Amino acid sequence: MSKVAAQRAPKIWQRIVDYFKDTRGELRKVTWPTRDQATKLTAIVLGVTVVMAIFLGAVDFVFATLVRLIVAR
Repeated sequence: MSKVAAQRAPKIWQRIVDYFKDTRGELRKVTWPTRDQATKLTAIVLGVTVVMAIFLGAVDFVFATLVRLIVAR
């Protein structure tokens, strides 16, 4: 192993360890939602997802029908 590689290896491992320590410290600062808040927010996301899927499905159906009518002529 060269001198450069030998000097670089500890720095890399120390940087990785420092990264995880910093990440853990930042996660401790996070204000996590309560179970009730998480449940309500999940329901909102699922509801919006279903509504958007229905809307996009309807738009796709309309455009597919229009293209079919144009091509059929």
